[in-house]
Amino acid sequence: MATPNYSYEKRQRELAKKRKNEEKRQRKLNRPNEEATAEGEAAAPEGAEGSSGEAPAEPDPR
Repeated sequence: MATPNYSYEKRQRELAKKRKNEEKRQRKLNRPNEEATAEGEAAAPEGAEGSSGEAPAEPDPR
């Protein structure tokens, strides 16, 4: 009977942890962008700017 290769198993576990941590890091990096996009679309839906496509003029600060 062959002996178990513990070094190989340990290396595979380490690689799996690295992959999992990298995926988690990518999700964290993408999360603020997704939330900002979702909030921006909900707060100002398309077409709310007007038919000209320009931003509405700011009120006079007087």
